[in-house]
Amino acid sequence: MGRPGFHCITFGCQMNVNDSQWVERALISRGFEMRPLEEADAVLVNTCSVREKPEQKVHSTLGRIRLANPAAVVGVAGCVAQQMGEDLARRHPQVRLIAGSDGIAAVPDAFVRLLEDPGLRLSYLEFTDAFPDRDPCLAAGTGDGGAPVAFVNIMQGCDNFCAYCIVPYTRGPRKSRPARSILEECRAWVARGAGDITLLGQNVNAFGRDKYGDGTSFPDLLRMVAGIPGLRRIRFVSAHPRDLSQETIDLFAELPQLCPRLHLPLQSGSTSMLAKMGRGYTMERYLSVVQSLRQARPGMALSTDLIVGFPSETEKEFDDTLRAIDSCGFMSSFSFCYSDRPGTRASAMPFKIPREVQLERLSRLQALQNDRAEAWLRSRVGMATDVLLESPSHRQDGANLWQGRDPWGDSVNVLLPEGEGRAGQFVDVRIRAARKHSLMAVPV
Repeated sequence: MGRPGFHCITFGCQMNVNDSQWVERALISRGFEMRPLEEADAVLVNTCSVREKPEQKVHSTLGRIRLANPAAVVGVAGCVAQQMGEDLARRHPQVRLIAGSDGIAAVPDAFVRLLEDPGLRLSYLEFTDAFPDRDPCLAAGTGDGGAPVAFVNIMQGCDNFCAYCIVPYTRGPRKSRPARSILEECRAWVARGAGDITLLGQNVNAFGRDKYGDGTSFPDLLRMVAGIPGLRRIRFVSAHPRDLSQETIDLFAELPQLCPRLHLPLQSGSTSMLAKMGRGYTMERYLSVVQSLRQARPGMALSTDLIVGFPSETEKEFDDTLRAIDSCGFMSSFSFCYSDRPGTRASAMPFKIPREVQLERLSRLQALQNDRAEAWLRSRVGMATDVLLESPSHRQDGANLWQGRDPWGDSVNVLLPEGEGRAGQFVDVRIRAARKHSLMAVPV
């Protein structure tokens, strides 16, 4: 009998992507191999419930799996699994594994058991009492060999309970990971060739402030990670404007490894909307944070999240968000129409904005942001920087073109001499041209 095959389908945030990649490495270390959906013995659907109609998306995906591979053992993990629980298995008999946000660590061994016992069904929906730590499974031969970019979870859950957000209900209370474990994983990634590490959490600025913290603050952790020999770049996601301390901001001047790019979710440019959302800061406070960041690191690039059409949002409040795009100088943003999430405070708020109004506002916002994003890329032309090569570019055209990212996180295509280039290599370049979503560069 050959090696069992598996297939992962992932929705949602970078934390979900990171969780799925860990499951893949863990299964490979247990003797599995990746296969197409139609040939897999085990299929994992890792879900997200933040945006609109996530349950329908999961039901549709499970229906597609049933048609493509009715014999596969199916597991559903992540936020929708946490939210819907055993109802998923009742509605979809092919689902024999349900793992909530803290249950992802049990998934690899669960698939082994399920394949051995056709009558077994497993569920892991309880929130754990501490960070659900796990072996990063980075031994040679378990995938991701020599990955130039790595992502490391430093915490799980959120205690903020913003009015629109389901994350505290599906990810559970905030739990910080021990600094020792984080550093061990970061060192392991660097030893395998990673030169760029992103630290992940729902609110990284609150790292260490919960009862599970080991006394290490977020600025302390950043200094420790920056001290790892061979690590050139550090990033972190997501930062909450309310909790971004001056000490953390000052590290952008102190630590050269901290990249001059920060994702700082705003959600709305209106102070009245921010209050209704329960964000815990005003627009004035947000702007002061932006100013402090750019004083600490001139040239700091900011991206953000924006919600359009929150209940009772007026045209003036929406215009405040449009003005914020320019006043903050966002180089990119993720923008969405508001949608009710079950159990949140906003779902019970009156004065819902009609869908057609939401979509019209979103179209205006995204048109403005697209213009600003293209202007940002054009402003980079002529600049010297360095690029971490990740893979050969899909835009080959017969040339030796490599794709990578600069410290600002922009996608850069580098034209190299024939036979040169490898994943994980840093190349000093000069930006020669800006395309719609990327840059072109040549070595210097």
